[in-house]
Amino acid sequence: MTQREKVKKAIISRGYITARQAYNMGIMRLAPIIFILKNEDSDFYMKYAIRTDTLKVRNRDGSYSYVAKYVLLKRPTTPNESRFEI
Repeated sequence: MTQREKVKKAIISRGYITARQAYNMGIMRLAPIIFILKNEDSDFYMKYAIRTDTLKVRNRDGSYSYVAKYVLLKRPTTPNESRFEI
């Protein structure tokens, strides 16, 4: 299974993915895979959109950092649907 397939499976099953979850799957660079899913994977793009949320997390030393959380949104399937579903 490729890294792209692993990320696609994980984000569809959970509804979101973070870099730590990707790292636990053996994926070091999540952002380029998300970019490919957003822009180059036409089958995925037709069904889903990915929103990037920013999370504030505490480091081991007590300071804070910001990390990305990629959230999966389902695209509207009919013209009457105007909103994305989470």
